[in-house]
Amino acid sequence: MKSFVYNGQAGRVVFGAGSLQYLGREIEALGAHKALVLSTPEQRASAEMIADLLGPRAAGIFDRAVMHVPVETAREARALARQLGADCAVAIGGGSTTGLGKAIALDSGLPILAIPTTYAGSEMTPIYGITEAGMKKTGKDARVLPRTVIYDPELTLGLPVGMSVTSGINAIAHAAEGLYATDANPIMDLMAKEGIAALGRALPVIAQSPVRAEPVEAVLQARSDALYGAWLCGTVLGNVGMALHHKLCHTLGGSFNLPHAETHTIVLPHALAYNAAAAPQAMQHIAEALNGSSAAQAVFDLAKNNGAPVALGDVGMKEADLDRACDIAMQNQYPNPRPLERDAIRQLLQDAFEGARPRK
Repeated sequence: MKSFVYNGQAGRVVFGAGSLQYLGREIEALGAHKALVLSTPEQRASAEMIADLLGPRAAGIFDRAVMHVPVETAREARALARQLGADCAVAIGGGSTTGLGKAIALDSGLPILAIPTTYAGSEMTPIYGITEAGMKKTGKDARVLPRTVIYDPELTLGLPVGMSVTSGINAIAHAAEGLYATDANPIMDLMAKEGIAALGRALPVIAQSPVRAEPVEAVLQARSDALYGAWLCGTVLGNVGMALHHKLCHTLGGSFNLPHAETHTIVLPHALAYNAAAAPQAMQHIAEALNGSSAAQAVFDLAKNNGAPVALGDVGMKEADLDRACDIAMQNQYPNPRPLERDAIRQLLQDAFEGARPRK
């Protein structure tokens, strides 16, 4: 076995159907007294439900979280937290809301309790991203890692099927790149393979749940598997580095305002195909976890067969912007198994724009 370094991330996880009931206990365990509840505008009702559960411990609600965390929104939320005297924040929702919580924590050190209702996995990482002047800047800081995460699969039962599938493949991307990261290690490899496999078996069940008479128990089990997989995949992302896939998605999301999970879903098969020859063992692990023979094709098929978009052209990307996207992606490169070659990256983006199935 090769030598490696493993750094465990401090954090508490409460997992299981109905675990939201422990919210008050977990706020007390943080030593907190007043929580600012964070959500997107669409999840205002969920934020109000959390505020009702907290009762007098709720300082207020900030419901303007959006994709890619614009710096102006982060500043507004920080100011409100100070104004209300909040000594912690509760982020309910997906990556946008968790990302806003991280932006608050980065500046103030306010502890974050995350309640994921998607499979983004960002609640398990010390990685933050803030968009300013059309450029998304990312970094790592232990202060932004949520102190506690409550995973309650019941809260994901209402997550639309399309969002469930793209959110789940977004999580798979975290683990897939972890398998060929420059600082990969055997512990994270185990989590990556288990996380990908859990999502691979869960997403087809979730995708079919509206159209077949499935017992509630089976759907809840699939939702539990997906949330479990997202936890593991997010943990991988939080412990090892990112590569080409994440660089491309940060470029497309931050500079062209493409939807986060859909972009990850579309780009991942092509990033895997680009790196396939340079990281054969990682590709074998991904393919086996998804019961396929090719990692890139297995991910593409998982998306397409379950109704997810597979073309950047279908989620708002303009073909005229592909050259500029390629230029941005070639700057400030992330470590990657295969060196970044401009012509090959430009072809990758073209294939992703058109929704072409990887050839191998």
